[in-house]
Amino acid sequence: MAARERQSRDYLRRHRLPELLQRLGALLLYHRPENPREFLIQALERVKAGKRSEGEYPYLMDEGNLAAMFSLLDVVGQGHITAAQYREALKTLGLSTEDLQIGDDVNITLDVFKEEV
Repeated sequence: MAARERQSRDYLRRHRLPELLQRLGALLLYHRPENPREFLIQALERVKAGKRSEGEYPYLMDEGNLAAMFSLLDVVGQGHITAAQYREALKTLGLSTEDLQIGDDVNITLDVFKEEV
């Protein structure tokens, strides 16, 4: 890989731009606003405010959606899901599992699921 390409990839990874762009795209498809450009500007302003702890980060799903998703994964009502189920849920939502540091023997509770997703 050429040095310039490696620098570009490092830049994207360091600033987590692929995840941001993927999340913005998901927000657009989920909400389907009449004015997508204005919607994206507002979403980026919420990201900026959230980074300064002045507002909430723009989420694709609310707590009710997350609880419903968790209950679909926890079909027998154990109160937890496996690490493998958790990873697949993240992938389904378009979220990165690259930096995920949980062992296969770890169970994920609803509270952890809501907080992390």
